[in-house]
Amino acid sequence: MQEQEQQQAQDEFFMREALGLAQQGAALGEVPVGAVLVRAGEIIGRGYNSPISLNDPSAHAEVQAIRAAAGALHNYRLPDTTLYVTLEPCHMCAGLIVHARIARVVFAANEPRAGALESQGCFFAHSFLNHKVRMSGGVLAQESAQLLKAFFKARR
Repeated sequence: MQEQEQQQAQDEFFMREALGLAQQGAALGEVPVGAVLVRAGEIIGRGYNSPISLNDPSAHAEVQAIRAAAGALHNYRLPDTTLYVTLEPCHMCAGLIVHARIARVVFAANEPRAGALESQGCFFAHSFLNHKVRMSGGVLAQESAQLLKAFFKARR
């Protein structure tokens, strides 16, 4: 039980880091989604949604964090890592997670329209994938959902 509590505390710690990045993105007018990639208890990549500011539709928070980590490690494979993201990843990001060989994904809020891990399918469950990814959802989901709701309310 103690190991499970330790994992939960670690998940919440890193998700708070991702929430901070989501707030940075929101301050720039981006949809507030943040992500951190962690290996051996250390953040090796950070990102927040940047498609508007970068004029790049692929600049999701997950993509930004994975690119930063791959660059820092000089490797396109990122085994033994955990990706923490404030919103359930889309199909594009789920595919990237598999290609990067990320071991685990932890997300906060579900994304009912485009979430590829639970909401609109279970991407990681496909038998054709050559890498299996573990996942956990709902870590600080309320905080993430509140941030998203406040962002969209202010824009309307």
